[in-house]
Amino acid sequence: MRAAVYHGRGDIRIEEVPEPVIGPDDVLMEVRACGVCGTDAAEFANGPLMLPIERRHAASGHQGPMIPGHEFAGRIVALGANVEGLAEGEWAVTGAGVWCGECARCRSGKQNLCVRYWTLGLQAHGGLAEYCAVPATTIVRAQPYELEGDVLGLAQPLSIAVHSMRQGRARAGETAVVVGVGGIGAFLVYALARTGLQVIASDLDEGRRGIARDLGAEETHDPALGPLTDALSQRDVDVVYEVTGSLPGLDAAMEALPTAARLVAVGLHEQTRAIDLRALTLRENEIIGTNAHVCPTDMPESLRLLAAHDGDWRVVAPLALPLDLVVEQALEPLAERRSTRIKTLIDPWASEPRQTDMPAAARRGPATGSSQPPARQGAHAKHEEVEP
Repeated sequence: MRAAVYHGRGDIRIEEVPEPVIGPDDVLMEVRACGVCGTDAAEFANGPLMLPIERRHAASGHQGPMIPGHEFAGRIVALGANVEGLAEGEWAVTGAGVWCGECARCRSGKQNLCVRYWTLGLQAHGGLAEYCAVPATTIVRAQPYELEGDVLGLAQPLSIAVHSMRQGRARAGETAVVVGVGGIGAFLVYALARTGLQVIASDLDEGRRGIARDLGAEETHDPALGPLTDALSQRDVDVVYEVTGSLPGLDAAMEALPTAARLVAVGLHEQTRAIDLRALTLRENEIIGTNAHVCPTDMPESLRLLAAHDGDWRVVAPLALPLDLVVEQALEPLAERRSTRIKTLIDPWASEPRQTDMPAAARRGPATGSSQPPARQGAHAKHEEVEP
């Protein structure tokens, strides 16, 4: 099969590699859409940071060149011997994160904080390939939501936004501010608005502010025209989500916090930041962290929200690119901060760029002219062997 293989900093090659061999608790997924995000771009440009290229990962066991891609979905084409409740041929998404199910965090429902957590595409082979071996515990069926096709490639990042929203204890009727309308911020705007909050989105880019309005933001703010505090002077803000991971974004979010409000730190900051704890104490503010998602609870809500959208998801992800263009038109633009798309999708079966098919057309089946994988020789039996 064809795959994008990471060998080191700035070195991703499109190669022919063996098709994955699944274990008894895995499924084999025919990948039909894989998102590329800022984490992937950072690994490409500055890594390996998390990818276990030079040292074996303690939980996943992987070491060496690796297939990235942790935001992916597709069809199940084979089942491991122990897998139940799934069927060959059905559409599904994976949360990509794998948890042990035994540690204290897993038992308390915080599988995202598992002491042995690892992620497909970050610590083991992921979805920038025609096929991927996926632990069945990370799979959520798409059929109950009447979704299939490209739109499922948005499920994992939307699930991250759902988890961030829930960490902030967002409630219908409240007012939320989202600082940064990027790959997660845009989905966060949509999730908050669909949950019944009034949303104010702040971003320097006019196009992204427009997308925020398309996704349900009641108001948008341009930082170039004045501080966020001025725009919020007549609003009772309950929760602020800082999604940029930048010092200006954090400063704006902290300044915008009124008394008793909550700040959710969504964006990952590369440097230590100073915080005025005196002001935090006197205003009785909260600062809340959020990490990844809890697949069993956040992913179903993500799929429900994807299906509920009455607009066009192509404002978020207009194109699906072939593997051959993943570096030139996906990773490099993201790493150099010149990407014009909120989300870039890769179709491992495509031979050229195409318009994405979402969401209404996805519910009717594959779009005319969309790429199709070749027919496989014979039906897959359940696999019991494990890759050495």
